[in-house]
Amino acid sequence: MKRVTGIGGIFFKSKDPKALNEWYQRHLGINVSPWGGAKFQWAEDNPGGAGMTLWTPFKADTDYFAPSTAPFMINFRVADLHALLAALRAEGCEVLEKVDESEYGKFGWVMDPEGNKLELWEPPAGR
Repeated sequence: MKRVTGIGGIFFKSKDPKALNEWYQRHLGINVSPWGGAKFQWAEDNPGGAGMTLWTPFKADTDYFAPSTAPFMINFRVADLHALLAALRAEGCEVLEKVDESEYGKFGWVMDPEGNKLELWEPPAGR
């Protein structure tokens, strides 16, 4: 019997959900629905690709989420990391300077207006 088959959603508290939804829609292009959230269909943005969503607990004392003090970090798949980071900088967003590139893809980070660190991931070709 199958039990867990993937990540069904990411839910978190916000000081101002409406303003935060507007920021995510404007700067990250997330199509926020009238009900206040967004739905991602893998087949729509990665037809024929082999994709995955990771679920990973980190040690309580990790500094990987820094400078955020939130106990979570959201990872978003993106099509062109460097172009998106440049656009976010031009829009006045707080983009962290570090970019990592490895066999797992390209990783960059931005802070949302409530101080949450977001990881932006451009998968390697074919994923």
